Amino acid sequence: MAQPHITRNDLEAKFRALQGDVQSKVTDKKQTLLAAASAGGALLLILIFLLGRRSGKKKTTLVEIRRV
Repeated sequence: MAQPHITRNDLEAKFRALQGDVQSKVTDKKQTLLAAASAGGALLLILIFLLGRRSGKKKTTLVEIRRV
């Protein structure tokens, strides 16, 4: 039994089909991933802000000056 030869066109067709499948999956997930990254970034920014405020309150020294 003879083995069929694999031509360049066969390889190109398979690679294009594979790339098309991957490309469609990426475009489907791209919007969801972008929204999740934005929400995560905003949450991280708020957390850093709140921790910085708390740290600033701990280290603040109150100096009272009175004239005699």
